[in-house]
Amino acid sequence: MKTEFQVEGMSCQHCVAAVTNAIREHDDGAQVQVDLAAGRVTVESTQSVEALKAAIDEAGYTVKGAVKGVSPDAASGAAGGAAS
Repeated sequence: MKTEFQVEGMSCQHCVAAVTNAIREHDDGAQVQVDLAAGRVTVESTQSVEALKAAIDEAGYTVKGAVKGVSPDAASGAAGGAAS
């Protein structure tokens, strides 16, 4: 499941590494993208939103909000093929 978090307190590449490493401690296969300017962390993981939020909190950053996305598998399965 892909989840987007609004995170406060990130200001440099060290922050990016700290958040990424904290998430990967909970799910070593997680895909993590950090947009410093927007304060946004996008995570594709099998972990729950609560577990990911806790990992970010434990790294010392404040999660202000989270938006759960749609699983890529579910999205492709729902499409049922391309229309012509």
